[in-house]
Amino acid sequence: MATPLKIDFVSDVSCPWCVVGLKSLEQALARVADDSITAELHFQPFELNPQMAAEGEDTTEHLAKKYGSTPEQAARNRETIRARGAEVGFTFRLDQRNRIYNTFDAHRLLHWAELEGHQHALKQALFDAYFTQGENPSSHALLVQVAEKVGLDPVRALAILESDEYADEVREREQFYTSHGIHSVPAIIINDRHLISGGQAPEVFEQALRQIAASA
Repeated sequence: MATPLKIDFVSDVSCPWCVVGLKSLEQALARVADDSITAELHFQPFELNPQMAAEGEDTTEHLAKKYGSTPEQAARNRETIRARGAEVGFTFRLDQRNRIYNTFDAHRLLHWAELEGHQHALKQALFDAYFTQGENPSSHALLVQVAEKVGLDPVRALAILESDEYADEVREREQFYTSHGIHSVPAIIINDRHLISGGQAPEVFEQALRQIAASA
């Protein structure tokens, strides 16, 4: 008999470690599928930079201001992320990602995409657009294009983006997780009880999934 798990993946579109975490989780889920462990995956919103202006900010300048990183440290971090991405099958082209952008509208679109059954595909496509293609995830034109690419109605997507639709719902979900102690991402919450933080290796997720399923 199948053992279903509920997984809330709290993350931001502009978080590279969230990409690593998602790819690792996906690999782990593929490994445990033979043991009839299934997952209901929900992507929950988190903004690393909720006050970011629409035009964004230079990545190196932003990291220096926010974390005190030197250009050399930033370069080493980019290489670490690139290598970890390659390990889990994702191509980071961080030299093309030279700005950090506001992601609130992307989260509103992801909220709608869940209602339409395309949230996972949209999340993956947004990661690819930003981290591999170097696109601007706050651009309505890009968001509509990506939405259409994964099978969503582009007219409806644009209407949502040009309104405040789902803004309250996204803010409520963000507040829910921050009020429950989530202040960094990715945060992967299984069955509303078990928290795994960070871009862990597939083996870490696999072990956790098997242990939680065995005790479910």
